Amino acid sequence: MIWKKKNDKATTKDGDLTAYIDEASEIEGKYTFSGTVMLNGKFSGEIVSNDTLIIGEKGVVNATVRAGVVLVSGEVVGNILATERVELRGSARVSGDVEAPVVVVEEGVRFEGHCRMTKSRSEEPPAVVSPPRDRSIVSLKR
Repeated sequence: MIWKKKNDKATTKDGDLTAYIDEASEIEGKYTFSGTVMLNGKFSGEIVSNDTLIIGEKGVVNATVRAGVVLVSGEVVGNILATERVELRGSARVSGDVEAPVVVVEEGVRFEGHCRMTKSRSEEPPAVVSPPRDRSIVSLKR
């Protein structure tokens, strides 16, 4: 659903798709996006986003996938790295490694690869940065 603001710029409501790639589409290369994308076509190459990628039941992806959230119902050949969560849903077929803080694998999924559950960014302790040591002696005179 597209909402219009007073200044007539179209914006999407949270949870709505920002792009849909249908089953008649074949794409090759590097795909970057913002928002939520539903992919039901064929894709090969690399997919990079901080947001949500939904690979539909008819989606066939031969790529490295890096996104915030990845929901798979179709086929993926390649590694999936998510900063938030990966869900492999009932009809999913995945051949590759999966890495995310939260990994959900439903009954019926065919998964061949390694699974690594990482810490989410909110669970990691804050980085401590020490100021660099300056070994020179500085003298200030007025």
